[in-house]
Amino acid sequence: MEYSFWGGLMLMLLMADPLGNIPIVLACTKTVPNRRRVWVILRENLIAAVLLLLAMLFGKSFLTAIGLSDAALSIGGAVIVLLMAIRMVFPTPEGVFGNTPGGEPYIVPIAVPAIAGPSTLATIMMLAASAPDRLWEWAAVVLITCFASFCVLASADWLERHLGDKLTQAIERLTGLILAMMATQMFLSGIASYIASLPGIGTK
Repeated sequence: MEYSFWGGLMLMLLMADPLGNIPIVLACTKTVPNRRRVWVILRENLIAAVLLLLAMLFGKSFLTAIGLSDAALSIGGAVIVLLMAIRMVFPTPEGVFGNTPGGEPYIVPIAVPAIAGPSTLATIMMLAASAPDRLWEWAAVVLITCFASFCVLASADWLERHLGDKLTQAIERLTGLILAMMATQMFLSGIASYIASLPGIGTK
């Protein structure tokens, strides 16, 4: 499946789900002083960006080394996206990513798995594998996604006060519905890619 720059950016933004991560950030930074909170969120987004860029550059080589195909990456990514979408549409008390520890976060749970989680890592690897000649575009997608995530999460207190729980949940559920449809398309594209690679079919 071929993605445009804007299509890839939209997919990454939906996967990062900054609005859905607001409860996680509020819970993990409630004991952090206000002046330090923005720095903590910036640090976590920078860590996530580095991890996503590493996955973009070396994820394909790693998958090839362990014998995984592009079809497997697409289908596996679709399953992860669908599971995340289900948890967004039908939320649980522990949130999309499960229970998270309190105190000042360091890497876990904001950088990983809230931002650079299985879904975003699988997505950027899929984008890089689908068009390896456009790595600069995918790198820009990663940086814009992390910058947007930082802007939203740094404003978590303000957004929670002004949007309210009900509107935030409605936006998250709508995002989950969109992700479910995108996961279905990713799954179908992976199946088509696998069928095309079968001997006697892909050569016709």
